Amino acid sequence: MLSTPERIAFLLLALVSLLLTAHGVSRLVRAIGRGQGRPRWSLFVRRVVPVSLDILLQRPIFRARPWVSLLHAGIFFAFVFYGLVNILDILEGFTGFTTLHRGGIAGAYNLVADLLSVAALVGMIGLLFRRFGLRPFRFNERVLLLPSVRFGIARDSAIVGGFILLHVGSRWVGQAVRIAESRHSDWSQPTASLVARLFTGWEVETLALASHVTWWLALGLILAFLPYFPYSKHIHLFMAPLNLILREERPLGQLEPPVARDGQLGSERLEQLRWFQILDAYACIMCNRCQDVCPAHGTGRALSPAALEINKRYYLNRNLRAFADGTSSPPLLEIATSKEAVWACTTCAACVRICPVGNRPMLDLIDIRRALVNQGDPLDPNLQAALESLGRYGNSFGKPARQRARWAKELPFTIKDARKEPVEYLWFVGDFASFDPRMQENTKTVAWLFHTAGLDFGLLYEDERNAGNDVRRVGEEGLFELLVEQNLRAFEKAQFRAIVTTDPHSYNALKNEYAAFGFSVPVYHYTEVLAQLLEDGRLTVRQPLAAAVTYHDPCYLGRYNRITAAPRRILRALGAELREMPRHGENTYCCGAGGGQIWMASDGEERPSEQRIREAVQLGEDLRYFVVACPKDMAMYSDAVKTTGYEGRLVVTDIARLVASAVGFEEAPVFAATEERS
Repeated sequence: MLSTPERIAFLLLALVSLLLTAHGVSRLVRAIGRGQGRPRWSLFVRRVVPVSLDILLQRPIFRARPWVSLLHAGIFFAFVFYGLVNILDILEGFTGFTTLHRGGIAGAYNLVADLLSVAALVGMIGLLFRRFGLRPFRFNERVLLLPSVRFGIARDSAIVGGFILLHVGSRWVGQAVRIAESRHSDWSQPTASLVARLFTGWEVETLALASHVTWWLALGLILAFLPYFPYSKHIHLFMAPLNLILREERPLGQLEPPVARDGQLGSERLEQLRWFQILDAYACIMCNRCQDVCPAHGTGRALSPAALEINKRYYLNRNLRAFADGTSSPPLLEIATSKEAVWACTTCAACVRICPVGNRPMLDLIDIRRALVNQGDPLDPNLQAALESLGRYGNSFGKPARQRARWAKELPFTIKDARKEPVEYLWFVGDFASFDPRMQENTKTVAWLFHTAGLDFGLLYEDERNAGNDVRRVGEEGLFELLVEQNLRAFEKAQFRAIVTTDPHSYNALKNEYAAFGFSVPVYHYTEVLAQLLEDGRLTVRQPLAAAVTYHDPCYLGRYNRITAAPRRILRALGAELREMPRHGENTYCCGAGGGQIWMASDGEERPSEQRIREAVQLGEDLRYFVVACPKDMAMYSDAVKTTGYEGRLVVTDIARLVASAVGFEEAPVFAATEERS
């Protein structure tokens, strides 16, 4: 098909294109290599097949936005197959070999290529319309964006979209031209055969010229695009699979240890991040799904996890040569995100869970916090006071340790001291459940339920300390380790088979974070224990709960640790009518307390907890209870139901209170009127 000069020209252009592309890729690899640590390539060998299967089936993409994901899938499947299409088209240009009007495997190949070409064109047109017509990707005005980002996103989307339309469109029209040249339609290329009718009556010479032009457009565009490829958003085609395959296999609730260098902790600059945190910037597909689920951004604060990754990418693109060659980056607080955004994060991990390419922007924020705390940067006064209290007393309330179990003295029975006698379950109560007067009635209710069911349980009393989950997530690594050491010493004094805890934050730390310190005792949330006690008949429902309820999954229980079934088993056992909010289970919405936010001063914006209450009341006028299973949730939503004006309509209650009511709360003299009933 091609003349000899055309063959020579194509080979020369291909050589130049590949050399320029290799040069760009080498810079990119060196830039990623400047990050801390190195990938474990053993993971690649073990995970490449199962992760590649997930990617090929587009499972990560279809977690959200089904229609948009369908458009993306059409483009993705087309480009996977177009690897073969382009090879065979080059072969056709150089040798004259063609699959036109052939049956068997060639016919099947033509059919798949024809249909996927249309899928790619339709998908790209749909996504470009969404990007430029509907303009769904907006950052609020408080989000830090590099000057090059706003224009750059539109430019790069247009370049990539234009390339796909021209490349696939030229190939598709070229096939139609070749069908017209043959004067016969091709059953295996139904859409191209329809287009071929447009060329009926064209001269043979004109069709031959059109065939050459479309071939050069389709394949020449690849050669033109390849050098730009390392700097384009399209690089995610290679980086996203690597990111997913090489992702360290650790629980979501277990943070990576801080980067340490020259006595400093955390990450102040780009090169002080881990290698995969730099890779995240190139894996990012700029879909903004992380921003959509971020409670901080959703309430108008300065944080956008998407902007964080996009800023990193655009800084690197503009400074790739210098950075790859060893030049230090400016501070991350100048090029990636703002200090206001860093302290707005609730560490709910919604951005991590939703990301289809495995990015972890939350870890960047925590690493920046670690650096700020390590440098002695001034903290929010309330947060500073809480940390000082935790260091001095082991709790954030500034109370002496001997007062931790004062609530237990009001019970008509004695709770065992696990330091003095063996118990089956060590009850790790947690700070809020122990000290907050609003929560102590819930705590006594749980104790009464455990006692009534005959559960063998005990406390550490004054030896219990805060588990340190949120301390670590505000960046205070030293205090976190101190709290862990104090709790581990207390555990050594006690004899127990397992731990049950009231607080999901404590649950996460004890189950996931303490494992790095050699602690491997089974840990249960109290809803798991209550569900089992009900199912075993050790707690009997006497007064079924004839009411409509909704249940809020705490982030550290539902998303982090996937405990979503036990609370719902309880509600079913009680006879409640459960109405799910749109965001529930692992897709739950944050109350706004995590990551130290519960200790920080509010800056006047609407809180996520208030948005959540409004979401709940949409479930019906007869919805009676907003059910929680976390002391921090109880605090946040008790306030939110008042500030939103729904206090008389919706009752915020701990799930244990509903269990106690159903099994006969009148037998528990410790209760002050258990129902905050309307």
